[in-house]
Amino acid sequence: MTLPLRTAHTADLDPADLRAARALLDEAFDGGFGDEDWDHGLGGMHALVHDDAGLAAHGSVVMRRTLHRGRWLRTGYVEAVAVRADLRRTGLGGRVMGALERIVDRAYDLGALSASEDGAPLYTARGWQQWSGQVCALSPDGIVRLPEEEGGVYVRLALAGPLDPAHALVFDWRDGDVT
Repeated sequence: MTLPLRTAHTADLDPADLRAARALLDEAFDGGFGDEDWDHGLGGMHALVHDDAGLAAHGSVVMRRTLHRGRWLRTGYVEAVAVRADLRRTGLGGRVMGALERIVDRAYDLGALSASEDGAPLYTARGWQQWSGQVCALSPDGIVRLPEEEGGVYVRLALAGPLDPAHALVFDWRDGDVT
């Protein structure tokens, strides 16, 4: 049986949905998912899969701005992707990503995300490309390079066309992890 997948904006999720998503993320990231990480995943579209035991998988895409070659791109930034431990490697992560990718492809110039080593195979198998150029952020003090983020950022070309890794991706600033 295929579990139903639902997409909804943060504003359309009830408090129980949000509590379940946060609990799933806290468990999936072994306590390494902080309040700022949670905040980064809010304000956009969520993909949720439930089963009889509760929330089985979650991910969200939020809008960010990314400067590349002098042009600001509307970026669908994928956040807060997790699958409950007992259901990992069953295709639910791919289903969540499929829903988020549809949103990215239809509503944004570019898709982007930051992946762990464990998560990267899911994204590369779906056509996300590891960004080989510099990663920067437009901080309150101007543009700053984020070398610790390089190698962990993945992009999906939507409407932007090809990107040139000779030119940095400059993400808008936010508290916590910028990417």
